Amino acid sequence: MQSTMMRLPLSVSHLLERARQLFPSREVVSRLPNRSLHRTTYGQVTERARRLAAALRVAGIQNGDRVGTLLWNHSVHLEAYFGIPAAGAVLHTLNLRLSADELAYIMRDAQDRIVIVDEVLLPLWQKLASLVDVERVLVVRHGATGPLPPGCQDYEAFVDVDASRFAYPDLPEDAPCGMCHTSGTTGRPKGVVYSHRSTVLHAMGVSLPDCLGLSCLDTVLAVTPMFHANSWGVPYAAAMVGAAQVFPGPHMGAEDLLELMEREQVTLALGVPTIWSGILQALDAQPTRWKVRPGMRMMVGGSAVPPSMIQGFDQHGLAVKHGWGMTELSPVGTLSWIKPQHADQRLEEQQRVRALQGLPLPLVEMRVMGDSGPQPWDGVSQGELQVRGPWITAGYHGVPPSSAPITDDGWLRSGDLATIDSEGYMRIADRVKDLVKSGGEWISSVDLENAIMGHTAVAEAAVIAIHHPRWTERPLAVVVVKAGQLVEESELKTFLTGRFEKWQVPDDWVFVEAIPRTSTGKFHKAKLREQFASLVSKTPA
Repeated sequence: MQSTMMRLPLSVSHLLERARQLFPSREVVSRLPNRSLHRTTYGQVTERARRLAAALRVAGIQNGDRVGTLLWNHSVHLEAYFGIPAAGAVLHTLNLRLSADELAYIMRDAQDRIVIVDEVLLPLWQKLASLVDVERVLVVRHGATGPLPPGCQDYEAFVDVDASRFAYPDLPEDAPCGMCHTSGTTGRPKGVVYSHRSTVLHAMGVSLPDCLGLSCLDTVLAVTPMFHANSWGVPYAAAMVGAAQVFPGPHMGAEDLLELMEREQVTLALGVPTIWSGILQALDAQPTRWKVRPGMRMMVGGSAVPPSMIQGFDQHGLAVKHGWGMTELSPVGTLSWIKPQHADQRLEEQQRVRALQGLPLPLVEMRVMGDSGPQPWDGVSQGELQVRGPWITAGYHGVPPSSAPITDDGWLRSGDLATIDSEGYMRIADRVKDLVKSGGEWISSVDLENAIMGHTAVAEAAVIAIHHPRWTERPLAVVVVKAGQLVEESELKTFLTGRFEKWQVPDDWVFVEAIPRTSTGKFHKAKLREQFASLVSKTPA
């Protein structure tokens, strides 16, 4: 017997057409570089995406060619999300926070033929231009006039074509449609290539009720950069269900974002913990200033969310949705939600569950692999988290399969140390490379950081290993104190007492004005390790 089902390939162009046909009046709002708001609709965005696709084909772009975007979060970037794959090409988002040398390496690795650049980013592009070889540079001007630098073309002039007869290329569903490079924290950035199939399935997975619960009634604020793992795939998911979208452009300060949340009555916002830390501090300082929509939910990932942050937002009537993922996972692998058996439990227990990295999305499989093999789901046994599924990479662009972190039986090695409990909730104990090994015993930097940030006077905390002549390594706590607050090292050590064994509590503390961050907003522990490389722990021998 054979299936009687139709064999229609999954395609990003289907998401484009769905938004165009079913939700043409839903708004897309962008904060422009000059701070003004630009309003458009899915009807206009999808029509312009079709014009971009038609123009790219006229310009000679063929199936599988790469088109780079050096853009902030705004509606034109959303056009590119759909228009580039609709042309049969590959959307290659470029991290505008990287140096020119790093960007040049990434562009050469991808072999970008065309790049679309925000006019406000032309100074960065001009540092980069001589290091790469592209055929066209399209500049998004947001209404500005005047001459462009030599070799650049106005984006609006480029897309001023008739797309009424444009036909989408006939592509298999495993054709590439997007490309992102890893952050390069473990060597040179590596390219992950997404397919039409993986992108559509990921959009469906994150939209499900227990995941993000997206619908056409939502208004979504994407603070997560569109150049970072496709803004966690949410722009595709939001367009698929007809949710309105709001983009902050380059203005991502806490007050800027809270103003947008209030003005547009945002129902779902997404960003890394450092973004939400600033927002929580602003709300705590002026709890009645902004009329944010009650019950607004926040997808927070990129690094572990301190339980204190979940508790803090709960007090403001706002809900944190914690998750975990990687560029290699398109990028969402897990999200945390409570099950029916948690409904009658104390609020503190519910918050504990919500602070876990959570349950795997449908179609994602997880296991924890120790030295002796797969570990039991008991919430205690640790090992490397490994995952597999239809939107998880099986390798890297241009990298020999033997060099990819894939097991012999086809699982992606995450590099994270984790546990999974009997209910299926996964908890990241630490990045393997960030663990502190003291006297032969492991100390989780993540657990210490989350606990320290639970103190009312602490804004941020990062923990790294420093040298000890007897114990090999000891934890160093690097702490940022909230404005107007005072706290002593001894008070923080006492605060940790009872939460950790005595030998796990740091003896070494440094108070700083800011913790360095990576280009995606995570704590830059490599820089911290470099900064404090000569420090020797004062823990007694």
